[in-house]
Amino acid sequence: MNNTPNQLPEFNGNGSEFNQLWSYVQSLSPETVAQMSRPASPEVFQVMERNIVGLLGGLPSEHFDITISTSREDLGRLLASAMMSGYFLRNAEQRMVFEKALAGVDAGEEKAE
Repeated sequence: MNNTPNQLPEFNGNGSEFNQLWSYVQSLSPETVAQMSRPASPEVFQVMERNIVGLLGGLPSEHFDITISTSREDLGRLLASAMMSGYFLRNAEQRMVFEKALAGVDAGEEKAE
């Protein structure tokens, strides 16, 4: 890989994977993007919020004048981290719902026997 210092190929817009993903995201309707961006449960929203606050720092903005500055590459890394956390949490949430549904089916079968 020919990476210059502080530059990742997936964030500089030159990689074919980046271009394919970016084209896909641009092709989505605003309603789809809104649906994908919204956590399905308040628990997932709270976990994501705590994760982002942990990444940025937890000083309450009402008591402090907070300014965050960063480079484009570091902001890209932060975004990638937040996205991966979101995907992980969404998958975990779907698995939890699936397991609860299966437990309900199992409980229903036990009552029928």
